[in-house]
Amino acid sequence: MPTYRIAPSILSADFARLGEEVRNVVAAGADIIHFDVMDNHYVPNLTVGPLVCDAIRPHVQVPIDVHLMIKPVDRIIPDFAKAGANIITFHPETSDHIDRSLQLIRDNGCKAGLVFNPATPLHYLDHVMDKLDIILIMSVNPGFGGQSFIPGALKKIAAVRHRIDESGRDIMLEVDGGIKVENIAEAARAGADTFVAGSAIFGKPDYKAVIDAMRSQLAQV
Repeated sequence: MPTYRIAPSILSADFARLGEEVRNVVAAGADIIHFDVMDNHYVPNLTVGPLVCDAIRPHVQVPIDVHLMIKPVDRIIPDFAKAGANIITFHPETSDHIDRSLQLIRDNGCKAGLVFNPATPLHYLDHVMDKLDIILIMSVNPGFGGQSFIPGALKKIAAVRHRIDESGRDIMLEVDGGIKVENIAEAARAGADTFVAGSAIFGKPDYKAVIDAMRSQLAQV
Protein backbone atom coordinates (compact mmCIF):
# COMPACT_ATOMS: atom_id res chain seq x y z
CA MET A 1 0.00 0.00 0.00
CA PRO A 2 1.36 3.45 -0.88
CA THR A 3 2.39 5.91 1.80
CA TYR A 4 -0.25 8.63 1.65
CA ARG A 5 0.57 12.17 2.75
CA ILE A 6 -1.84 15.02 3.48
CA ALA A 7 -0.50 18.50 2.87
CA PRO A 8 -2.73 21.35 4.07
CA SER A 9 -2.23 24.56 2.09
CA ILE A 10 -1.74 27.66 4.22
CA LEU A 11 -3.35 29.69 1.42
CA SER A 12 -6.65 29.03 3.23
CA ALA A 13 -5.32 29.54 6.76
CA ASP A 14 -5.93 32.54 9.01
CA PHE A 15 -2.87 34.69 8.29
CA ALA A 16 -3.45 36.80 11.39
CA ARG A 17 -2.40 33.76 13.47
CA LEU A 18 -0.39 31.70 11.01
CA GLY A 19 2.01 30.16 13.54
CA GLU A 20 -0.89 28.84 15.57
CA GLU A 21 -2.64 27.59 12.44
CA VAL A 22 0.31 25.50 11.23
CA ARG A 23 0.90 24.08 14.71
CA ASN A 24 -2.76 23.12 14.98
CA VAL A 25 -2.95 21.46 11.58
CA VAL A 26 0.20 19.42 12.24
CA ALA A 27 -1.20 18.39 15.62
CA ALA A 28 -4.34 17.31 13.72
CA GLY A 29 -2.28 14.92 11.59
CA ALA A 30 -0.86 16.85 8.64
CA ASP A 31 2.26 15.29 7.08
CA ILE A 32 3.44 18.34 5.14
CA ILE A 33 2.76 22.09 5.11
CA HIS A 34 2.03 23.29 1.57
CA PHE A 35 3.16 26.84 0.87
CA ASP A 36 1.68 28.59 -2.19
CA VAL A 37 3.77 31.40 -3.67
CA MET A 38 2.02 33.62 -6.25
CA ASP A 39 3.52 36.66 -7.96
CA ASN A 40 0.59 38.49 -9.62
CA HIS A 41 2.49 37.94 -12.87
CA TYR A 42 2.56 34.24 -13.76
CA VAL A 43 -0.73 33.85 -11.86
CA PRO A 44 -3.35 36.51 -11.05
CA ASN A 45 -2.76 36.79 -7.32
CA LEU A 46 -0.11 37.86 -4.84
CA THR A 47 0.59 35.82 -1.73
CA VAL A 48 3.69 35.31 0.41
CA GLY A 49 7.47 35.20 0.17
CA PRO A 50 10.49 33.70 1.94
CA LEU A 51 10.04 35.85 5.06
CA VAL A 52 6.76 34.10 5.85
CA CYS A 53 8.31 30.70 5.24
CA ASP A 54 11.12 31.64 7.62
CA ALA A 55 8.56 32.79 10.19
CA ILE A 56 6.61 29.53 10.26
CA ARG A 57 9.63 27.21 10.06
CA PRO A 58 10.24 27.18 13.86
CA HIS A 59 6.60 26.26 14.51
CA VAL A 60 6.62 22.84 12.78
CA GLN A 61 8.95 19.89 12.31
CA VAL A 62 7.18 18.46 9.24
CA PRO A 63 8.46 19.26 5.74
CA ILE A 64 7.49 22.57 4.13
CA ASP A 65 6.53 22.09 0.49
CA VAL A 66 6.94 25.35 -1.45
CA HIS A 67 4.97 25.61 -4.70
CA LEU A 68 6.38 28.48 -6.76
CA MET A 69 3.88 30.13 -9.11
CA ILE A 70 6.30 32.88 -10.12
CA LYS A 71 8.20 33.87 -13.26
CA PRO A 72 11.16 33.92 -13.55
CA VAL A 73 11.76 31.30 -10.90
CA ASP A 74 15.50 30.85 -10.37
CA ARG A 75 16.16 34.07 -8.46
CA ILE A 76 13.91 33.12 -5.53
CA ILE A 77 14.85 29.43 -5.13
CA PRO A 78 17.90 29.97 -2.86
CA ASP A 79 15.88 32.37 -0.69
CA PHE A 80 13.22 29.76 0.03
CA ALA A 81 15.81 27.08 0.67
CA LYS A 82 17.48 29.38 3.21
CA ALA A 83 14.05 30.15 4.74
CA GLY A 84 13.51 26.49 5.59
CA ALA A 85 11.81 24.89 2.59
CA ASN A 86 12.31 21.13 2.24
CA ILE A 87 10.59 20.68 -1.12
CA ILE A 88 10.45 23.26 -3.94
CA THR A 89 8.33 22.83 -7.06
CA PHE A 90 7.87 25.10 -10.06
CA HIS A 91 6.03 25.23 -13.37
CA PRO A 92 8.05 24.39 -16.50
CA GLU A 93 6.67 27.51 -18.20
CA THR A 94 8.45 29.69 -15.62
CA SER A 95 12.00 28.53 -16.38
CA ASP A 96 14.09 29.02 -19.51
CA HIS A 97 16.29 26.09 -18.45
CA ILE A 98 14.24 23.48 -16.56
CA ASP A 99 17.13 21.10 -15.95
CA ARG A 100 19.21 23.93 -14.49
CA SER A 101 16.37 25.10 -12.21
CA LEU A 102 15.85 21.57 -10.88
CA GLN A 103 19.56 21.25 -10.19
CA LEU A 104 19.56 24.64 -8.46
CA ILE A 105 16.89 23.40 -6.05
CA ARG A 106 18.88 20.26 -5.29
CA ASP A 107 22.12 22.20 -4.93
CA ASN A 108 20.38 24.24 -2.24
CA GLY A 109 19.54 21.11 -0.27
CA CYS A 110 15.86 20.70 -1.19
CA LYS A 111 13.83 18.08 -2.99
CA ALA A 112 12.89 19.25 -6.48
CA GLY A 113 9.75 18.96 -8.55
CA LEU A 114 7.75 20.11 -11.54
CA VAL A 115 4.14 21.32 -11.53
CA PHE A 116 1.70 20.72 -14.39
CA ASN A 117 -1.38 22.89 -14.96
CA PRO A 118 -4.51 21.25 -16.40
CA ALA A 119 -3.50 22.16 -19.98
CA THR A 120 0.29 21.75 -19.63
CA PRO A 121 1.61 18.74 -21.59
CA LEU A 122 3.71 16.12 -19.85
CA HIS A 123 6.52 16.03 -22.41
CA TYR A 124 8.62 18.20 -20.10
CA LEU A 125 9.17 15.03 -18.08
CA ASP A 126 10.91 13.22 -20.93
CA HIS A 127 14.45 14.29 -20.05
CA VAL A 128 14.40 15.22 -16.36
CA MET A 129 12.99 12.25 -14.46
CA ASP A 130 16.42 11.67 -12.91
CA LYS A 131 16.27 15.09 -11.24
CA LEU A 132 12.72 14.82 -9.85
CA ASP A 133 11.73 13.97 -6.30
CA ILE A 134 8.10 15.04 -6.75
CA ILE A 135 5.61 15.77 -9.54
CA LEU A 136 2.61 17.97 -8.78
CA ILE A 137 -0.53 17.79 -10.90
CA MET A 138 -2.81 20.81 -10.65
CA SER A 139 -6.48 19.82 -10.61
CA VAL A 140 -7.48 23.49 -10.86
CA ASN A 141 -5.96 26.39 -12.75
CA PRO A 142 -3.47 28.05 -10.39
CA GLY A 143 -3.94 31.46 -8.83
CA PHE A 144 -6.85 31.11 -6.41
CA GLY A 145 -7.88 28.91 -3.51
CA GLY A 146 -11.30 27.33 -3.10
CA GLN A 147 -11.76 26.14 -6.69
CA SER A 148 -13.50 22.94 -7.79
CA PHE A 149 -11.61 19.82 -8.85
CA ILE A 150 -11.23 19.42 -12.64
CA PRO A 151 -12.07 15.74 -13.40
CA GLY A 152 -9.71 15.61 -16.38
CA ALA A 153 -6.81 15.78 -13.93
CA LEU A 154 -7.41 12.11 -13.07
CA LYS A 155 -6.18 10.99 -16.50
CA LYS A 156 -3.08 13.12 -16.12
CA ILE A 157 -2.40 11.69 -12.65
CA ALA A 158 -2.71 8.18 -14.07
CA ALA A 159 -0.36 9.02 -16.95
CA VAL A 160 2.25 10.39 -14.54
CA ARG A 161 1.89 7.37 -12.25
CA HIS A 162 2.67 5.18 -15.26
CA ARG A 163 5.80 7.22 -16.03
CA ILE A 164 6.98 7.05 -12.43
CA ASP A 165 6.43 3.31 -12.21
CA GLU A 166 8.25 2.76 -15.49
CA SER A 167 11.19 4.86 -14.31
CA GLY A 168 11.62 2.76 -11.17
CA ARG A 169 12.36 5.94 -9.23
CA ASP A 170 10.99 6.98 -5.86
CA ILE A 171 9.07 10.09 -6.96
CA MET A 172 6.14 11.52 -5.01
CA LEU A 173 2.97 12.22 -7.01
CA GLU A 174 1.09 15.18 -5.58
CA VAL A 175 -2.30 16.61 -6.54
CA ASP A 176 -3.47 20.13 -5.73
CA GLY A 177 -6.84 21.77 -6.28
CA GLY A 178 -10.31 21.03 -5.02
CA ILE A 179 -9.22 18.00 -2.98
CA LYS A 180 -11.70 17.12 -0.23
CA VAL A 181 -13.01 14.12 1.69
CA GLU A 182 -15.44 13.26 -1.11
CA ASN A 183 -12.86 12.94 -3.91
CA ILE A 184 -9.51 12.15 -2.27
CA ALA A 185 -9.94 8.38 -2.80
CA GLU A 186 -10.61 8.92 -6.50
CA ALA A 187 -7.34 10.85 -6.83
CA ALA A 188 -5.53 8.09 -4.93
CA ARG A 189 -6.96 5.41 -7.21
CA ALA A 190 -5.62 7.38 -10.19
CA GLY A 191 -2.14 7.16 -8.63
CA ALA A 192 -1.61 10.19 -6.39
CA ASP A 193 0.05 9.68 -3.02
CA THR A 194 0.28 13.25 -1.70
CA PHE A 195 -2.79 15.46 -1.39
CA VAL A 196 -2.87 19.24 -1.03
CA ALA A 197 -6.05 20.56 0.59
CA GLY A 198 -6.71 24.15 1.55
CA SER A 199 -10.26 25.26 2.21
CA ALA A 200 -11.34 21.62 2.76
CA ILE A 201 -9.24 21.64 5.96
CA PHE A 202 -8.65 25.23 7.04
CA GLY A 203 -12.22 26.12 6.13
CA LYS A 204 -13.58 23.71 8.74
CA PRO A 205 -13.72 24.10 12.54
CA ASP A 206 -12.16 20.71 13.33
CA TYR A 207 -8.97 20.05 11.37
CA LYS A 208 -8.43 16.60 12.88
CA ALA A 209 -11.92 15.45 11.95
CA VAL A 210 -11.32 16.36 8.31
CA ILE A 211 -7.85 14.80 8.13
CA ASP A 212 -9.11 11.65 9.85
CA ALA A 213 -11.98 11.44 7.37
CA MET A 214 -9.52 11.81 4.48
CA ARG A 215 -7.34 9.02 5.88
CA SER A 216 -10.41 6.83 6.31
CA GLN A 217 -11.22 7.30 2.62
CA LEU A 218 -7.61 6.56 1.62
CA ALA A 219 -7.62 3.37 3.68
CA GLN A 220 -10.36 2.02 1.43
CA VAL A 221 -8.36 2.50 -1.80
